[in-house]
Amino acid sequence: MTIDCLTDPPGRLRHVLRIGPHTLVADMPIAAGGDASGPSAHDYFDASLAVCMAQTAILYARLHGIRLDRVSVHVDRDDAREREGPYVLGVVVGFEGDLTAPQRARILEILGRCPVHRLMTDTPIEIRTSEAPA
Repeated sequence: MTIDCLTDPPGRLRHVLRIGPHTLVADMPIAAGGDASGPSAHDYFDASLAVCMAQTAILYARLHGIRLDRVSVHVDRDDAREREGPYVLGVVVGFEGDLTAPQRARILEILGRCPVHRLMTDTPIEIRTSEAPA
């Protein structure tokens, strides 16, 4: 998967992202010098966890014949100490469907193993940056 990101308009903090056939916008809050025309990079980072957890719950339920109709995920960010190291995401998950207490507990346990959660907590990530040819 390739993601392209381009400043638009020039000189601003707003960026247009192209991910396959999808177009998204990212910006910074006004207090940070942006125009608040879209979510920030941190918002997208946090959102990727929410989506991954929700999709993981649905896929697990399907695989095991569990009647899980809908998943809600609420993420609260505490980045007050990010510069010192801890970036804290509080996650509250809600399930709708005909689930037993043990099924709910098992799905909640599985969410800690969703691919994005594992990337954020267990996987070393290498970023190789180079300049585009002129």
